Amino acid sequence: MNTVPKIKLSVLDQSPIRSGGSPPEALLETVELAQACERYGYHRYWLAEHHATPALAGPAPEIMIARIAAVTETMRIGSGGIMLSHYSPLKVAETFNLLETLYPGRIDLGIGRAPGSDQLTAAALAYGSEIGIEYFPTRIADMMAFMGNAEPPTKMFERIKVVPKPAQPAQVWLLGSSDQSALMAAQFGLAFSFAQFITPNGGQGVLDAYRQHFNPSEFYPQPEASIGTFMICAENEKEARRLGSSRDFSLLRRARGQQGPFPSVAEAEAHDYSGSDLEVIAGSANRSFYGDPDQCRDWVNSLVEDYGVDEIVVLTICHDPDARRRSYELLAAAMSE
Repeated sequence: MNTVPKIKLSVLDQSPIRSGGSPPEALLETVELAQACERYGYHRYWLAEHHATPALAGPAPEIMIARIAAVTETMRIGSGGIMLSHYSPLKVAETFNLLETLYPGRIDLGIGRAPGSDQLTAAALAYGSEIGIEYFPTRIADMMAFMGNAEPPTKMFERIKVVPKPAQPAQVWLLGSSDQSALMAAQFGLAFSFAQFITPNGGQGVLDAYRQHFNPSEFYPQPEASIGTFMICAENEKEARRLGSSRDFSLLRRARGQQGPFPSVAEAEAHDYSGSDLEVIAGSANRSFYGDPDQCRDWVNSLVEDYGVDEIVVLTICHDPDARRRSYELLAAAMSE
């Protein structure tokens, strides 16, 4: 099946470690899902970065990008995203210049401000660096200069020769869930992907501000935006909600400070939910969408209309990897009708 949705559909994969599974299995499932999504016509495939998280197996998106780009042919492959606050802008630029050189026209560099970890792990990643989050804009500017043709704002870096330097740099996106991230993307002239699955309300105003304050750059002459949403698509709504019970239970455990692999439906159904548990789940209900293909198509269309974008980045996590793959297949088919 090779379909081309009218609206650009893309994927965010967090490489979930399911209960009863293992990190090697999670990474293999990511590779297999990427190959399947290319067959279904998805536009891009992003790998997330999380550290010291028992439910997620992806601390190094750049390695998975190389792995997946090698076994796909047409999809754009990228990071969703690299947590730039942990790293040297030069090293990130060199890594993605190399990836773009190996796979011309197919690499995305999505960057984020969040640590993707707890505070102790973030400190271990920094390991002695005295450069705090307040220097994040300077990191972006230096990184863009190393990838493009501008002079870095850090003057001592002007003489650095960056090798390799592809004819066209990787696409650079700033990922975020706040107006601060949007305005930073606008300031630097980068594409912006808004995480609706993290901040389900207020995103329209955030994107309006991004477009209003956008400054053209050598990377983007005009604003480009997408929306990230969590979705499970199944043959019927009842089945989608059954599969989604794992997601609800996972969010509940996270809210309670509990770590562990992504739970199964059976584990979710076996839990004795208190009144406060149900309140937590209800409070997170607008962060996830569960439905049949027609309902999911309507949800995507509503996001496109409400946010004024033409690309939706879909995050789907099911305990059953076949159900996860099937969800992406059903959505692509529905959007192609």
